Amino acid sequence: MVKRFGGSVRARLTLIASVVMALLCIVVNSLLLYAVNDAAVEYETNRVTSAAMRVIHLLKRGELRPVVVVDVYGAQVVNSTGQVVSASPNFVGRPRIIQDEPDIDATTHHRTYCDMPELPDTCLIVSAFRVYQDDGDWVVYAFGETVPWYVHPWGLAFLIGITICAVAITWYGTSHTIARTLAPVDAIRAKLADITATDLGQRVPVPDDDDEINALARTANQTLDRLEAAVEQQRRFASDASHDLRSPITAMRAQVEETLLHPEDADWPHMAEALLASLDRLQAIVTDLLILAKLDAGAPTAQEHVDLAELVSSELATRHGDKEMATDLRPGVTVVGDRLRLSRLLANLLDNAARHAEKVITIKVRSENGDAVLEVLDDGAGIAPEQREVVFQRFTRLDASRSRDAGGTGLGLPIAREIARAHGGTLRIADSAGGARFVLRLPGG
Repeated sequence: MVKRFGGSVRARLTLIASVVMALLCIVVNSLLLYAVNDAAVEYETNRVTSAAMRVIHLLKRGELRPVVVVDVYGAQVVNSTGQVVSASPNFVGRPRIIQDEPDIDATTHHRTYCDMPELPDTCLIVSAFRVYQDDGDWVVYAFGETVPWYVHPWGLAFLIGITICAVAITWYGTSHTIARTLAPVDAIRAKLADITATDLGQRVPVPDDDDEINALARTANQTLDRLEAAVEQQRRFASDASHDLRSPITAMRAQVEETLLHPEDADWPHMAEALLASLDRLQAIVTDLLILAKLDAGAPTAQEHVDLAELVSSELATRHGDKEMATDLRPGVTVVGDRLRLSRLLANLLDNAARHAEKVITIKVRSENGDAVLEVLDDGAGIAPEQREVVFQRFTRLDASRSRDAGGTGLGLPIAREIARAHGGTLRIADSAGGARFVLRLPGG
């Protein structure tokens, strides 16, 4: 189900979980074997001791025979002269197996002996008892088999089987759990692979669980929403740009073709002026498009302190028109930004106001709550509230209330807003008693 993850995340996590389970089983089994082995050794030592005690009982009662039967590996009884006087059937006729005796001040000891001369390649648990007799101290030996580290083959096989089953269950459970967990991720990946630039309307499936994968899917869908909006904006922009670029080109072509049809009747100076006007409009559109492209690309801006009052004064000093300029410029209102782009923003606002003002354009600069505020107000027809955001869309020119907007490219106000955003500010149209009131708000410098 999660094929793309089968050789990576799923397999790796399953392997890690299985290895961890195997190591855990090994540790637990080792501790268990150690405890069981210790108990088995103690049990066998007790059996050997009990067998030696029974032999001592027979010795003390005078019932000890040359051959004594015990329920352990074997036994030997050595008299005070070191002679074997009694032994278990498997030791009959053999010399003394162990030369060690309990210390003179002790009655017994329990030890493990290996590779004894009479029993090479053999290890035995030996219990030795010193027994007082009339002719001296006798020694009774009882022998028991040592316990292997695995205690018993069936026990070892059982533990190995349990380990294999635990690892297998862990592998299966982890694999299926990860598969179910990663299934939504694979569905998201598959859907993203299907989405192309021409089909951005699809969205990745969002799982029901409120977890990280759910958050991933919702974030992916939000990203797709923004991407679709950006692509749609670019498509509209390209469509509008191509239309606005075709208009002056078509006009120039029609003028040239008409003149060529009747060259003798042509007013060449008039045609040249008309072509220059169309070229000026075409150049203005291309220039605005380049500025927008740089703003959309997030091109870095110069950072310097700019006095807005001084910026407005410099801009007004270069302008000549029939509109009266009324100013209210508070000194010392500064911002940090690109002076050239801020000049372009101001010029666009003044150009827009000049096209729609009746007589007076008012420019105000002030400081408000730590922000620098610049207002440009004209006394024209104004903009209806429902149209105040529309004018900031690219290539938008209102035809009803502002029909005199014949010289613009439809990009001046969008460029002004993008410049404001690039400087961390806002540009909006506020209410006014008459005309359009554009309010620029930038962080104070």
